Amino acid sequence: MYHDLTKGSISRSLLLFALPMMAGNLLQQFYNIADTLIVGRVLGKNALAAVGSSYTLMTFLTSIFLGLSMGSGALFSIYRGKGDERALKSSIAHACGLILAVTLVLNAVVYIFIDPILSFLRVPEEVWGGMREYLLIIFAGLLATSLYNFFSCLLRALGNSTVPLVFLAVSAILNIAWDLLFVAVFHWGIAGAAYATIFAQYVSGIGILLYVLFRCRSLFPERKDLCFDGGILKEIAGLSSLTCLQQSVMNFGILMVQGLVNSFGATTMAAFAAAVKIDTFAYLPVQDFGNAYSTFIAQNYGAGNKERIHRGTKESFAISTAFSLVISALVFAFAAPLMQIFVSSAETAVIASGIRYLRIEGAFYFGIGCLFLLYGYYRAIKRAEMSVVLTVISLGIRVLLAYVLSATFLGETGIWMAIPIGWILADLTGLLYMRKTW
Repeated sequence: MYHDLTKGSISRSLLLFALPMMAGNLLQQFYNIADTLIVGRVLGKNALAAVGSSYTLMTFLTSIFLGLSMGSGALFSIYRGKGDERALKSSIAHACGLILAVTLVLNAVVYIFIDPILSFLRVPEEVWGGMREYLLIIFAGLLATSLYNFFSCLLRALGNSTVPLVFLAVSAILNIAWDLLFVAVFHWGIAGAAYATIFAQYVSGIGILLYVLFRCRSLFPERKDLCFDGGILKEIAGLSSLTCLQQSVMNFGILMVQGLVNSFGATTMAAFAAAVKIDTFAYLPVQDFGNAYSTFIAQNYGAGNKERIHRGTKESFAISTAFSLVISALVFAFAAPLMQIFVSSAETAVIASGIRYLRIEGAFYFGIGCLFLLYGYYRAIKRAEMSVVLTVISLGIRVLLAYVLSATFLGETGIWMAIPIGWILADLTGLLYMRKTW
């Protein structure tokens, strides 16, 4: 189903468009949730720390493809809003070639520099071997991740958020089944969890590629659209590179925090690995709502509907804030049971550390919800450089304060406190600039 977000009820259209995206990304989290849960229960604390730290690194790498795809997707939405089919097809061809080239280069780089990467992350000796083994396998799935992100962003940009959900649902179920088979039954250890994930990633990546090829021929570029167009490539490169930079800076900051967490040892690493999964699940719906809002803004920006953009922005901030407050209350109340899903009740130190993280950061989910909307807004109106500024403020403050506060009597708690402070300062900056430009 394709949604035209330039007409009809704003809140209803946004929610109907966002719901499949929310469901899809919740399913996508099962790739890593399954690894974390099964590895933590079957293989123990050190294996959990290795897979958890690998997840942070893979999120950073994936953010590069996701940023390029999201930037391209904003441009696709604008062309759809304008009704310019020729420019839309040409931009699809140029964006696909650009993202494929970046994927292949990045894949080669991470294999060549795997040991320096582990050293940079300050991985403890007892975790090093398991994390290296996991990464050597999981890196093979980067191409599949790139394929899925590009074609899902393409379909969502044009108003179809349902098909990406279908492919993720199938691959998530397969991922969990293969995790259980390879780790719990075949006893392949950490390698089994990695194989389960990349097999599932290729199911979703190749599946959505075939769907677009055979079911969306009207979107597929024709021979005349494959001619080089410097103007379109410049637009794609400008918007995509800034969005990619924003996503990469955001996740690089998280990677820096991961390195600091690793310096506190395997217990804190395991707590962080489990708590981040809960954290991501908790605010994932507002992240996807922010992406849906970005498509709404881009389509209406292309159509010139300024008044609808203003009304949609007010309604979107109200919805996101209300949802975030409810989720914050639930996470605060159920922090202990949530941690025990991933960690044995005997690991009391790991659970206590994870609870502190969830109750400090989880109280401020409205901050990250607002930030996702600001990212989407500036990307959609071709001011992606502002998203980069907000990310630098959010992550720069987070990293700086994490290192400063953790060196005091606060210890690891200082790392957790730094995160919401960065969110709120970035929100204030983005809202003030939005008000000024309006």
